[in-house]
Order: sequence, then structure tokens, then C-alpha cells
Amino acid sequence: MNIVELYEIFKQYPSVQTDTRKLKKGDLFFALKGPNFNANAFAETALTNGAAYAIIDDPAYNTNTNMILVDDVLTTLQNLALFHRNQFTIPFIAITGSNGKTTTKELIHAVLSERYKTYTTYGNLNNHIGVPLTLLNIKNDAEMAVIEMGANHRGEIASYCVYARPDHGLITNVGKAHLEGFGGYEGVKKGKGELFDHLRSCRGTAFVMWDYDYLRLMSGGIQKKYTYGTGDADVVGRIVESEPFLKFEVDGRMVSTQLVGSYNLPNALAAYAVGRFFEVPEDKIRKALENYAPSNSRSQLVEKNGNKIILDAYNANPSSMRAAIENFEKMSGENKVLILGAMAELGAESLAEHKGVIDLIKRYNWRNVVLVGGDFLKLDSPFLKFNNSSEAAEWLRNEHLSDAYILVKGSRSMKMEKVVDTSHEP
Repeated sequence: MNIVELYEIFKQYPSVQTDTRKLKKGDLFFALKGPNFNANAFAETALTNGAAYAIIDDPAYNTNTNMILVDDVLTTLQNLALFHRNQFTIPFIAITGSNGKTTTKELIHAVLSERYKTYTTYGNLNNHIGVPLTLLNIKNDAEMAVIEMGANHRGEIASYCVYARPDHGLITNVGKAHLEGFGGYEGVKKGKGELFDHLRSCRGTAFVMWDYDYLRLMSGGIQKKYTYGTGDADVVGRIVESEPFLKFEVDGRMVSTQLVGSYNLPNALAAYAVGRFFEVPEDKIRKALENYAPSNSRSQLVEKNGNKIILDAYNANPSSMRAAIENFEKMSGENKVLILGAMAELGAESLAEHKGVIDLIKRYNWRNVVLVGGDFLKLDSPFLKFNNSSEAAEWLRNEHLSDAYILVKGSRSMKMEKVVDTSHEP
């Protein structure tokens, strides 16, 4: 079956699923394979549970007339996404970066939705499976599409651009994230810069944080640019206050957000810039930014048992860890506790980067510092250490803290949200 024929089936059953546990009646089930799983084995179950068709690539499981045998399920999924993408002439905005891309994506989606029917990446489905699923979820009434692209190695962003074909895009920043896969910081720059390479080649528009010299250089040669920053940009903003929430000003207009920390200013300004570029009324831009409330452990301010907890446990790398610690240190209050989980995917630089975080912590005064798991355990420091977040949660529960400010941060694999979930019950 060729892609045109498959697309005709997709138009009849425009809901795609790769997980039988989330399957709904009438879905198309794509039986993906990986190092530790083969969903071809679940194709029959998917049909029994209501899938309209199952797309498979293993002839051994081709036992039903509603199974569609292809050479490779993942490639077929991506090709179907490209074919669907080509049916639209609306703006497609791609977002990547080391830190803040999911928050920025959510803010941009909120702003654009004030004027346009906007589709965007659900959660953080931003990889080689999530990007095509996001594209296939875009309906015919779409007026805007916002696509988040994550990456942990070179060539990944370029591959997404092949089937997402963004004509607008932004890189939030380039930091020390996924150093192992990218082969160091310069590799990260080249990997994230693949988005600008694409925009350069297709004569698209780049939204550029003009405060960052490296993004100015990386966007060189892109003819259409719209800039934002704290000076000398198309959209200029300045922080009015950042405790506990970010409040900033653009052209004399105040925006009071529910975002914790001054490090969220670039994310908010990016959304403001995109909104203004696409002529969303200024009052609606402000409304969208003020109404957005972070979730999923992204810089959430949680108040429990008389304590104020900044839960920033969605992910961590050396850049975001340093920004969170320095922002936390500047907040008023003396009763501050750090509970930090280890950072993942740093490769040969991991020990040095964890030591750098410890050295930063030592510069300031804290009531307590707790380091959890990974390479934190391999380094000498005067701070408390635990093997995992469950042990840290037990320590925090037994401390019976009150009137404390607590920062909880760590890489996703450390599951640092458990510290809050299990330690602050009444």
C-alpha cells in the first residue's frame, strides 16, 4: 500500500495511536518496534479492542484483513505525517532549545489561541515518534501549528524538519544539555542550529532572542528575523519583579505572570514576540500570558504545610540547574532548603558539571542542602546525600519544616516530584 492509499484510510480514521493501552475505537494502530519491544505482537489485540486498522511491518503477525503490512512502521508514520503536513498552507512554528522549550511552546500556543485555531505538541511528545503524532493530530480547521522539537544528538532536528517543514521557528537557548549525545557544547549548538539551517534554506522566519550573542551569530544569513530581548530588539521587555512570580513590562504595558523566576523572561518575551508578529491584539497577548499556569512540575509554586516549594523537577541540565539555584538564592527569606537530583546524559563531563553545581551551592548560605543520586554521590561535599528521591522524601517528612522555602529540581529520571508528593501530606 502506498502513502496516498494509506492517507485515504487516515482521512476516514484520523486518529493515530501507538499504545494499545490508550487505544480508542476507530484508531489507526501503528505497531512500532524498539530495542526492548515489538508492538507487532499487539496488533491483533489492537483490532480486537476497536482499532480500525493495524499498521505492521512483521509478516509473521499479518493475520487479519485489517492489518496493513509495510516495510517499516516508523518510516511509514513519518511519511504519513509529511503527506498530511503538505495539505496545509498555514504557518508552522518549530521550537527547540536546551531549556524552556516546553514552557515557551505552551505560552506561544496560549497567545496564538487568542486569535487563531492553534494546534500544538501535547505534553512533551517532541521526538521522532511524538513529532509525527503531533502533525497527524492537526485538523482541517487549523490556522496555526506549533511544533516542539527535542533532541539528544546531531541530525535529529534536521530529520524532524524534513517532515514538519516549519516555515517559522525559534531556538530558546543553547546550554549544556545532552552533552553525551551531542559530543559537547559545540555539538549542542550545531544540533539545535539545524532548525536555523532549515529556515535559512527555505527562506523562513526566525524569532531570535537578541540578548544572546550566539543566537545572533547562529541566525546569520536568515533574511527574515523578528527579535526579542531586553534591548535593541523588535520586542523589548524588562523585569519589574520576579518574586514569587515574574512581572515584566513591554512598551509600558505590565504583564503579571504565574511563572516563577527571572529566567522565564525570555520564554514569555518569545511568546509576546510571536503574538505581535502574527497580529494578536496586545491586550489578548497579555491576557494569555497572565492566565497561563505552569504544570507538570515546571517551576510550579506549591504551598504545603506552611512551606513554599518551587517544584522544578521536569528536567535539569547544568544551565538550567545554575539558573534555578541563582534565582532561588536571590529570593527573599533566610530559611531556604535545596533538594537537588542528579543531572543525566552529560557523558564524560558529568562529574565536572556536578562538581560545578556543588561549588556554586557553596557560595551561598542555606538552611539545608540535599543531593540525590547519580554523580552527586561520587563527589565529596559537606551536604546531605541520598540514593533516590524516596529517601529524600522520607528525610524531608521527618524534618517537619515550617516557614521554609524549598527548591526541588533534578533530571526527569530522578523523579524528584516524589519529594513533594510524599513528604507534604497533612
